[in-house]
Amino acid sequence: MPGHSSLAAKADVLRQLHRGPKILVLPNAWDVASARMIEEAGAAAIATSSAGVAFSLGYPDGEKISREEMLAVVARIAAKVKIPVSADLEAGYGDRPEDAAQTARALMESGAVGLNLEDGTGDRQHPLADLALQLEKIAAVLETARSAGVPLVLNARTDIYLREVGSPETRFDEALRRLSAFRNAGADCLFIPGVRDLPTIERFVRDLRHPINVLAGPGSPTIPELQRAGIARVSVGSAPARAALGLTRRIAEELLTSGTYRTLEGAPSHAEVNRMLT
Repeated sequence: MPGHSSLAAKADVLRQLHRGPKILVLPNAWDVASARMIEEAGAAAIATSSAGVAFSLGYPDGEKISREEMLAVVARIAAKVKIPVSADLEAGYGDRPEDAAQTARALMESGAVGLNLEDGTGDRQHPLADLALQLEKIAAVLETARSAGVPLVLNARTDIYLREVGSPETRFDEALRRLSAFRNAGADCLFIPGVRDLPTIERFVRDLRHPINVLAGPGSPTIPELQRAGIARVSVGSAPARAALGLTRRIAEELLTSGTYRTLEGAPSHAEVNRMLT
């Protein structure tokens, strides 16, 4: 494990970024090169995309990749950037609080200081974890962090909106119930992917009175609008990784059809990437 003092210091920095006057913007990384690009662009912290990492290693999303393979990538990223790293670790790689605790220990060994923990199950019949179990997982992560002397930053996520659980008119109240419980259990930030309309976002901010993370992308309010609404953190998930795949497809199509090279324009130079990764 990296030095406890340096990890604790980075965790403190990451926590303060959720409470500063400026919204924390996290263009999600999926490998070392993308993380370094994001760092060089001026980001204050790095968040990984679990789907982006999985795709890059040949897995579909949804905990099909092992904890060990996911955290090996996180460790490579954390070793190459100077800013704090928060890792998307899906539902904690296991159904028991002990699994979440093991994941938290492995996270700290990787050099990351924050994690996402979601309540989605991937089961269409039971799409959300039992709330009591999810609270036990949160408690296990936080206790593991306390025991190690590293104040991990926990971003607790509910998938109610993302998975469209229940009827639309019930989602706000159920999400609020779960997120309030996560907050009261000690989560540092509350993540509500799938919410895009500004009035609903503003309502969550008013009712929760706690740092909130939203998942943004085309069709979402702008980052200045989200900051004015009181959102603490905005991330974009696997969208950058998928956008890179979209560019790769356009490059291949252009090369195989017209035989021209316009889609290769704007790439960083070979020397620039080499310098960045030295």
